[in-house]
Amino acid sequence: MSGSVILALRALLAAGLYIFLVWALLMLWREIRHQAAVLASRQIPAISLSILQSDLTTQLRHFKSPQVTIGRHPACECQVNDDSVSAYHARLDFHHGQWWLEDLKSTNGTTLNQEKVLLPTVVVSGDEIRCGDTRLVVTVAGAPLPPAQKADSHETK
Repeated sequence: MSGSVILALRALLAAGLYIFLVWALLMLWREIRHQAAVLASRQIPAISLSILQSDLTTQLRHFKSPQVTIGRHPACECQVNDDSVSAYHARLDFHHGQWWLEDLKSTNGTTLNQEKVLLPTVVVSGDEIRCGDTRLVVTVAGAPLPPAQKADSHETK
């Protein structure tokens, strides 16, 4: 009789292990589906550039793609008509939840808030990018304005 009890206990233990394994795999599958849904629902915040050129003309351009190339070449998303700007001058990339500015080895360099851009650098609303003689003021959709700009906007109302 003790042999049949041991056999029954082994069968229950094996069934319990299989049930636990199925439950653990089901929980992992649900978590992976949940994480995939969270990642798929993330939206890239639109970025706007106010382009102030040396001839005192201003353009406002809006971008919703995760990458914006700035330069003179017609293939650039943000085409600038300025001879001091390289064909592919700089690039804005959205990754890690932020917009990043990178100089593309341009002839005249790129500055962010009057600091030379040597490595990819995070940009926020209100930042000023200078490519050659052209200035670009950044506005990220949904981002709060810096305190100095908030004060200016209240004074004009």
